[in-house]
Amino acid sequence: MRIASIDILRALTMVLMIWVNDFWTLTNVPKWLQHASATEDYLGFSDVIFPLFLFIVGLSIPYAIQHRLSKNEGTASIGKHILIRSFSLLLIGFFMVNYETHSETLGLGKYLWCLLMALAVVLVWMNWNKSPVPKTWHVVFQLAGLLIFVYLAIAYKGGDSGEIRMKPQWWGILGLIGWAYFANALVYLFAKGNFYAMLFLWLLFNVLSVLSTSTNLLQFQGVLSHISPLYSGTIPAFTSAGVVATLLFKRLSNGDFKWSYIILITLGVLCLSYGFFTRPIWGISKIQGTPSWLAICTGVGFLSFVLLHYVADVLKVTRWAVPIAPAGTATLTCYMIPYFVYPLLNITDFRLPQLLNSGSLGLITSFSFALLVVFFVGWIERKGFKLKL
Repeated sequence: MRIASIDILRALTMVLMIWVNDFWTLTNVPKWLQHASATEDYLGFSDVIFPLFLFIVGLSIPYAIQHRLSKNEGTASIGKHILIRSFSLLLIGFFMVNYETHSETLGLGKYLWCLLMALAVVLVWMNWNKSPVPKTWHVVFQLAGLLIFVYLAIAYKGGDSGEIRMKPQWWGILGLIGWAYFANALVYLFAKGNFYAMLFLWLLFNVLSVLSTSTNLLQFQGVLSHISPLYSGTIPAFTSAGVVATLLFKRLSNGDFKWSYIILITLGVLCLSYGFFTRPIWGISKIQGTPSWLAICTGVGFLSFVLLHYVADVLKVTRWAVPIAPAGTATLTCYMIPYFVYPLLNITDFRLPQLLNSGSLGLITSFSFALLVVFFVGWIERKGFKLKL
């Protein structure tokens, strides 16, 4: 069963993610909208968007796995799908992070390298089976995409003098989603959706977040440092909270959502209270991944889900979300479009008038860009083109 509120919440979050990720092109953006810096004890609007997306990943996991089980897929088959999907997110995230440190002038140059990377993602992960492209070309395109990835890795030149080669860094947004999905989906699958197992996992990740922030116990070097998104706890904890929210909702709902709402709202308020109460201890910081930031954004996730479920699934008020629906059903496609747009703008040196890149007018222009991305993705989705991991 598809829950309208989850798709709408995902769509809203993706639109907002494209919007806030475009703020770097603007000037005079109000501070409350921006990301906080690494040293600030502060929560900007932008600092809530990614955690909310991770929470939505968790909301979706029980429904996605249940759907596969209903089609008589075995545990091994579903586990294989989880591993492939997780690896795909890590691989794309790996390339995206290295794009950030690519030299602008050496080799292919930063922007051409990014365009080829985005093209490779499209070629490999396009759902060709649902596209109008003849089947004989499907494998050809995917192999071409893989060869482009290999070429980009060889041709990569990072740093001012090209001395830096491709290497794992912070994994990027998609890579972090990959780690969170990997841990939570596998535990959910092998625990057979047991509520207490997922509740324990959520609490465990919260404890790891505290230990990672407050002690040096989890400060590892070498190979282990590359899987720090898992053992530092904060990132996968958002997704665990989403899984717990769905399981609570399914256990308590039986046609009457009253108790589901009461419990989820209570959890949301408790998380917010915990986050603000512990702020003097750890501070609120997205970049540092503090437990207070984790708690506050998790609380926002619980409360947002309840609100949208009531609006979309109980009151059935969904027409307002139809224009942005592609952001909820073709999310990866939406996320990839800016990786074509920004390099092209830099290569062609195209710039909007400064008036359209500053203050309130700049924010409107930027939000219009986010909507145009979604409308374009909706158009190509109707033509049969959609990325799928």
